[in-house]
Amino acid sequence: MSTELLMVLENIEREKGISRKVLIESVEAALVSAAKKVLHDKDKDVEVKIDVESGKIRIYSDGKEIVSNEFGRIAAQTAKQVIFQKIREAERDVIFNEFNQKSDSITSGTVYRFDKGALLVDLGKTEGILPKREMSPRDSYRQGDTIRAYILEVNKTAKGPQIILSRSHSGFVKRLFELEVPEIADGVVEIRSVSREPGDRTKIAVCSKNEKIDCVGACVGIRGSRVKGVVKELQGEKIDIVRWSDDVEEFVKAALSPAEVSSVKILDPQEKKVEVIVGDDQLSLAIGKNGQNVRLASKLTGWSIDIRSKKDIAKEKLESQLATEIPPAVAAETGEGALIQSVEGIGPKTAEAMAAAGFKTLEDLKKASREELLAVKGIGEKTLEKILKAIGSSEGKDKEAE
Repeated sequence: MSTELLMVLENIEREKGISRKVLIESVEAALVSAAKKVLHDKDKDVEVKIDVESGKIRIYSDGKEIVSNEFGRIAAQTAKQVIFQKIREAERDVIFNEFNQKSDSITSGTVYRFDKGALLVDLGKTEGILPKREMSPRDSYRQGDTIRAYILEVNKTAKGPQIILSRSHSGFVKRLFELEVPEIADGVVEIRSVSREPGDRTKIAVCSKNEKIDCVGACVGIRGSRVKGVVKELQGEKIDIVRWSDDVEEFVKAALSPAEVSSVKILDPQEKKVEVIVGDDQLSLAIGKNGQNVRLASKLTGWSIDIRSKKDIAKEKLESQLATEIPPAVAAETGEGALIQSVEGIGPKTAEAMAAAGFKTLEDLKKASREELLAVKGIGEKTLEKILKAIGSSEGKDKEAE
């Protein structure tokens, strides 16, 4: 037993990297527990010593050495159990440390089982779990398929390391670009931010540390060769690559691509709010389907984005102008210079339409022909008669005032 134990400990230390001292201390502790069971006294003072030179095991109870064949058999069995346990623990620690160092990177394996919607992946030394929530809606795998995934978490459990995988995390896209684009791997091109809605669209902001290298072009590749590799791995997910800028206005413009932005105005630097103006034909493109484009752009830039069309801005300016030009006190006035909103039968909408057509005062109305007034949107024969009647009434009041 003595020689055999030392040889076993020596081999384990060499092959598994487990310290012989750690193994001996573990065996001694296990033998103390076993000896107390044999002596039927858990409170008894028992000590076990293993000679590191000869491997001989000595057991002491209350300071006296106990010599027993039964203890010899127990020692052999206990040593074997402890050694096997330590080997398993050491192997688990090695695997845990290996994958813990790989956390936030990409690994590959083989799908070997399905469990309640999750995929169990054979990673060689251990297994990984790809939960349903971490899959892209486009993902579809069968048993035996090779799969690449992002190492999201590495946890220690009683059964060994638990490797949580993800294909929906934005980090997965980032690492895929590092594999496809040498300039990113070399640190010349940097990925500054990523926003993603898995299975649908991803936006990625990049910048170059070398002015001679086009960061967007490097990521796209010749004829799209590099970005196509990422799109293929993501099962056809759309990817927008934009140029990062420390200029908020420029960055927001780029982030809203493919829409063309007319202007960006910072509303609140502390709350990070901006107003974006786009052409009428660009509004739906800037917002995106179900608000996706502006949502991804907001996440990419870190700014809250309010998108307005030029038409909306023009309408608001006109309404503001009318509100300024027609205060209640002035609206009550009569005379040639009175504004049209003072005329009975002309409401705010009609007044807005008439003002847009160039009719702002009573004088403008009196000079206009019936045809010109009927050409104004919202004015028909009946409305025109009311307006003309009201103008006549106003005119009569003016003469009485004189």
